[in-house]
Amino acid sequence: MLVDSHCHLDRLDLSDRDAGLDGILADARARGITQFLSVAVDLATSASLVELTERYDHVYSSVGVHPLQKIDQPVPEVEQLVALARAPKVVAIGETGLDNFYSAESHQWQRDSFIRHLQASQQTGLPIIIHTRDAREETLELLRQYPLQAAGVMHCFTETWEMAEAAIELGFYISFSGIVTFKSADELREVVRRVPLDRILVETDSPWLAPVPHRGKQNEPQYVREVAETVADLKGVSLEQLAEITTQNFHRLFRIPAL
Repeated sequence: MLVDSHCHLDRLDLSDRDAGLDGILADARARGITQFLSVAVDLATSASLVELTERYDHVYSSVGVHPLQKIDQPVPEVEQLVALARAPKVVAIGETGLDNFYSAESHQWQRDSFIRHLQASQQTGLPIIIHTRDAREETLELLRQYPLQAAGVMHCFTETWEMAEAAIELGFYISFSGIVTFKSADELREVVRRVPLDRILVETDSPWLAPVPHRGKQNEPQYVREVAETVADLKGVSLEQLAEITTQNFHRLFRIPAL
């Protein structure tokens, strides 16, 4: 039994799927993926995902504004995030964070938004989902400045072992995506080897970052199995063991009942 701890079900292209999202989820379940966390990227998405989770068993959502959203939007208010987070199947705040690789010019907007998400996490007690790239020290600085009851997860991790270690010391989990299967990801695979099993999550970040051997295709939650197979191999455990451990980690972090 596996979970996809980070996907964007509302961003999938369903134009060639007769069964739509039902078919996407059925394909995942046929490969042993039983629960899904569909992550918000803006306030409108946060609201629509609440409606989506009401229609599907074992699909959960977050509320938040992605750091690479257009900055002509106002910085989200803490009160907006907290209000949206009251829905019963909202289990996290985010994704949020800092990205100086793609959008350094919007740094102040990102920082202000990140702080408000951290404050919303403090108020709700929900874990936070963090997107971070080329902003290691500042991300960790803000996490220390705004300590969180439930910590959270560094999603789609591509940073150094030193950052992973510091985040783990703050109570965070480290989530790996299809990037770990890429030929160019030797350094990231070394990070996987060093992260303790009880701090690892697996994800797709679908519809992006399809793992090998599905590169060039739309990524789907069913492909979290390929991510898990690679991580299991790197950790020297069976797929079944890796699935059990990462699913337990998912339930523990997001306080989701086991099936």
